[in-house]
Amino acid sequence: MPHPPTLTTGPSALTRQQLIDWGDQVTLALAVAPEDHDGAAQPGVCLAEVPGYETDLAAWAAEAGASGVAGEAVTVTLPSVPMWDGLPRRVIFLGIGDGAPRSARRAGAVLARSTRGREHVVLATGDLMTGDALTAVVEGVQLGAYVPPYVGRREQPAPVGQVTICSAADTDVQGAVNDGCVAAETTLVSRRLAAAPSNIKSPQWLADQAVELGREHGLRVQVRDEHWLAEHGLSGILAVGGGSVSPPRLVTVEHPGSGTDRAPVVLVGKGITFDTGGLSLKPREAMIPMKTDMAGAASVLGAVLGAARSGLPVRVVGVLPLAENAIGASSYRPSDVITMVDGTTVEIGNTDAEGRMVLADAMAWARAEYQPSTLVDVATLTGAASLGLGKRHAALYATDDALRQELEAAAVRSGEQVWAMPLVEEYRSALESNVADLSHIATDAKVGGGSITAALFLQHFAGDQPWAHLDIAGPARAAANEHEVSQGATGFGARLLLRWLQALDW
Repeated sequence: MPHPPTLTTGPSALTRQQLIDWGDQVTLALAVAPEDHDGAAQPGVCLAEVPGYETDLAAWAAEAGASGVAGEAVTVTLPSVPMWDGLPRRVIFLGIGDGAPRSARRAGAVLARSTRGREHVVLATGDLMTGDALTAVVEGVQLGAYVPPYVGRREQPAPVGQVTICSAADTDVQGAVNDGCVAAETTLVSRRLAAAPSNIKSPQWLADQAVELGREHGLRVQVRDEHWLAEHGLSGILAVGGGSVSPPRLVTVEHPGSGTDRAPVVLVGKGITFDTGGLSLKPREAMIPMKTDMAGAASVLGAVLGAARSGLPVRVVGVLPLAENAIGASSYRPSDVITMVDGTTVEIGNTDAEGRMVLADAMAWARAEYQPSTLVDVATLTGAASLGLGKRHAALYATDDALRQELEAAAVRSGEQVWAMPLVEEYRSALESNVADLSHIATDAKVGGGSITAALFLQHFAGDQPWAHLDIAGPARAAANEHEVSQGATGFGARLLLRWLQALDW
């Protein structure tokens, strides 16, 4: 698997000799911002201070067609003339828009995609980017350079080998670069795992990946098998995984932070390694992307790893209920009544609504096991969420206004967008059952609001501490590359959770 680019920092003020030392095979990228509305260029719109070219770089950029809009990359190749001997021959005018983190992230992504196969790129930003923007451009570079896992003989495009950032901003440039690399890696972990094919990605395989990655970072990882699940009464997870030859697992990954004397933050991620729909079989078209139905678990794992890499003081426990929703002689059935780990009985209405079953069991067990200060779950849960919000926003439900606001702020910082949704009390009656404590799907077709009723079902198992639910069914997958978002598995949610954890007052 190709490695992401190496990110380094260079001098704030470049010299002609420095450029020559790097060699003429280096690609030089210059940050370009649009002009002000009055027609006057912003300070340092083009990096005229870059020495050696003996030309007006602003005019050169305009003549080449650069407008400075975020995500634009205009490439020019210099002719071989004596005055430019030894200088980088390939120059990219990189649009950074307003220089805000969102624009910078897009700029980094297009830079990575336009320099695939190159050994070294030098990005000169002058004073056009703040520390947050520099972090975001690093995220964009790493995410834009991503190449999905490939099995076969065809040669795959190699990402750019090294990107050196030269900034004159009054900020800790190295710190910004390091933070961007950590944040991007949380997403890349999630992408790689979600993109793995499900003939490889059994619950045990995914558990093994969690063990390997967790132990690399000094985390405590425990894997509980189907016998343990049966002994401890996690029948929801067992029911969903019962039709597969690959039995379910429950994995916990713990970052101790500054100590274990405080109640932890618990993150629970849906980990369905493939979803056929079970006996309530999905159509072929809907089944194809279902190798990514464990994206919630992958994002939780990425966030906990990010907390460890960042050395956060907060104690975080990731809980990953892993199962394959397959068809077999022991598959669970519509009309079954399942007794969950907390004693709640649940009537099954649709075996394709399996995600809420594994989440509910894992959430109820985690509450009893860890007595968390805050509980957040992440899941590719409902098609209704993507129908209502599209493919760029996750649905956010929360029982606590402060928690909701914290997650909304983290969404802005990470660039992973959310939209707050209501827990409608009047819809709760749609989950009533004549034969069990709850129906796991709405029984009243007049209610609608499938994402809301799914969240209401989960709320029953969430307890009284602050709880939030992120339904990422829309943004967890993408039909095509767009800015920092990759085609296929996007890794959505991992950076958002990390940014939330970083901002906690612990």
